[in-house]
Amino acid sequence: MEIVYTVFAFIFGLVFGSFFNVVGLRVPKKESISTPPSHCTNCQRRLTLLDLIPVFSYIFLRGKCRTCHAKISPIYLLTEIITGLLFALTVWKLGLTIETVVALLFISLLMIIVVSDFAYMLIPDKVLLFFLPLLALGRIFSPIDPWWDSILGAVVGFGILYLIAVISNGGMGGGDIKLFFLIGLVLGTLNTLLTLFLAAFIGMIVGIIVLKVRNQGRKTPVPFGPSIALAAIIVYFYGEAILDWYANLF
Repeated sequence: MEIVYTVFAFIFGLVFGSFFNVVGLRVPKKESISTPPSHCTNCQRRLTLLDLIPVFSYIFLRGKCRTCHAKISPIYLLTEIITGLLFALTVWKLGLTIETVVALLFISLLMIIVVSDFAYMLIPDKVLLFFLPLLALGRIFSPIDPWWDSILGAVVGFGILYLIAVISNGGMGGGDIKLFFLIGLVLGTLNTLLTLFLAAFIGMIVGIIVLKVRNQGRKTPVPFGPSIALAAIIVYFYGEAILDWYANLF
């Protein structure tokens, strides 16, 4: 049954990943996530079921609109696949537990902010505020040990990034600061610090690659949200193993 649950989780992840694209692209523009229905942004044609099947539609249509043949961003495909894989990984590792719900909510938040940050260099407050009570409730029913570490992690995560923003005179976005409050709530203090360190490392590598490829100056803005999301997911699933490995080095 574990394999069956994992497969179903993957399929649900593909579907939710498609929805996360809609949320991540529409909410920052203050648009409704339900109206107008999904449509081609180039020719405005309303999409049919054939256009909306996660992954398969993109492959079948070769990444182009069926009517005007405008290219469809690969971010749609990647979001669907990655969400599906992460949902499957969650169920495979955690089974069907309350913590699984927390993990799926956490992954959902991170995937949405990745889409919005890639598209607009913005992490919407509405998305963060929507997930805040859900994650807080999740941590009440599935607390980390000790329970108060969630509160401390949220305060530490928010406080450190706020301090960095003040020292760097705005070098850290407000969305990133608020996001770390939620990360701290889910991961606790030590894992939040590990996430920050890992996100900074990933962000540095990504920044160097992007600047080299685009051949632009150091002041070119690079979205930090995707690096935070990747680091947070790694730490959520493997943070304890990373910390144990680090402790054994000394």
